[in-house]
Amino acid sequence: MDSFENLIALLLRREGWWTVTSFKVRLTKDEKKHVERASAPRWEIDLLAYKGSTNEVLAVECKSFLDSTGVIFRGGQFDPPSRYKLFSNTKLRETVLRRIALQLVEAGSCVQAPKVQLALATGNLAAKSDRPGIKAEFEKQGWRLFDDVWIREQLKTVATDAYENEVATIVAKLLLKQRGKST
Repeated sequence: MDSFENLIALLLRREGWWTVTSFKVRLTKDEKKHVERASAPRWEIDLLAYKGSTNEVLAVECKSFLDSTGVIFRGGQFDPPSRYKLFSNTKLRETVLRRIALQLVEAGSCVQAPKVQLALATGNLAAKSDRPGIKAEFEKQGWRLFDDVWIREQLKTVATDAYENEVATIVAKLLLKQRGKST
């Protein structure tokens, strides 16, 4: 969903990240064979974010799931795992993240040896999910989680900051800004 990806991109830019949506990862034929996806098209990352000051890259998978059950995480894993391939398949994740680093360096988009980190942005973590469990798993794995709580907190800040000509900024100001007026 482009709108959700654009919202997360805006929120990350406010934290000093440069962002690109729909980033195409150019896996080689050997890499595709290695991850058992020999005939797969280019892998796509929903949102790629780069912070030059620290040479960090975030590969963000965006799952808004706003009008659905939401992201399900229980028993220490995603349900269904096939919907969360990079989080569930170690060989695929390591190959894709390594290729992202190589591709960015080769293109001159960042300096040598960027730290590439997997992240998940979700607008709806299912009620039946183990919220402490997903946070613990992400911390253990070195991943980043931008959940509904984080998004709401960021939007509250957007609502009180200076005007920006962004749809998300305008909506946040309309819905969340406190004017201090009594009715």
